[in-house]
Amino acid sequence: MVNVAIIGCGIIGATIAYELSLVSELNVTVIDQKSPAQGATSAALGVLMGIISHKVKGKAWQLRQSSMQRYETLIPELEKSLGREIPFNRQGILLLCLADENLASWEELAEVRRSQGFSLEIWDLQKVKDNCPHLNLEKVIAGIYSPQDRQVDPTALTLALVDAATKNGVNFQFDTNVSEVAPLAKGWQIKTPNTNFECDWLVLASGLGSSLLTKSLLHHVDIRPVLGQALHLRLDSPLGNPEFQPVITANDVHIVPVGGGDYWVGATVEFPVDGYQVEADASRLELVRQEAIAFCPALANATIIKSWVGLRPRPEGRPAPVIGNLPGYSNILLATGHYRNGILLAPATAQAIRSAIRD
Repeated sequence: MVNVAIIGCGIIGATIAYELSLVSELNVTVIDQKSPAQGATSAALGVLMGIISHKVKGKAWQLRQSSMQRYETLIPELEKSLGREIPFNRQGILLLCLADENLASWEELAEVRRSQGFSLEIWDLQKVKDNCPHLNLEKVIAGIYSPQDRQVDPTALTLALVDAATKNGVNFQFDTNVSEVAPLAKGWQIKTPNTNFECDWLVLASGLGSSLLTKSLLHHVDIRPVLGQALHLRLDSPLGNPEFQPVITANDVHIVPVGGGDYWVGATVEFPVDGYQVEADASRLELVRQEAIAFCPALANATIIKSWVGLRPRPEGRPAPVIGNLPGYSNILLATGHYRNGILLAPATAQAIRSAIRD
């Protein structure tokens, strides 16, 4: 039996734990200083922009493609295992192409996606209006509809992954701080205030906490916080056609249907002004709300149910995400720094970690 310890139980750590729980020869322990899905995961909207992304080749596209394909099997797999539904919007993403954007680049992307076996549709304004009559198309020149992209509730998914992994034998230790990672002859000892864990493999999936852990291992991976804010809005009834409720995105603002007349709207991108300190700016969240109203005027009448903030982990001086061996260590793996794509890339990240441990 091979012992694996995972530090961190946001969407990345939880997905890795579940994927590894499907391998019979692995004994998996997950440690988190909080409850699951309390960090960057809780701030995410769960919009899976894979096919509609302009990433068309290389690792960036491969990760997206693998994740989108895995999501189609992962969600029903979890629902069957647990006997409950996971909020998973299969009605696609509609991006509103504005007048200052290059429509030709979208037409080229649609051709690339067709060659890759995916669908990306270019809608004229009449088709956008017919399908989404609630939208204001004054500044819009076309709609880019991606029927195979998805949206998932990040917290519900993370909790489902934890429950399914637990059912498969994974040991979760929440509200537990890691005080030290000490080397052993052939592995690592994870020291906590209550107990110690020995492992053959260590996976660091702790987002912003990864910096401190890697620093203690004498190879600092610099992960910086980027703040995101979002709103939960409520209307008396769904926008437009209640039978067609895709995610609407325009000018980097998402309008996410989450059932009935409820919508999530966000998210901002707010960088630290000085060092690592970043604080929510209420005025920026109001700008996001006004931007959403500009494209969807009915949202002006919505009740604000709540707003929330979260810090997303962004690698400093290198591309996101950071997946693979911690330099200098053959049995410590990094799965961190996913920035704005943690939910999207979680399945592919878990597959990469599983392959690294088994190969």
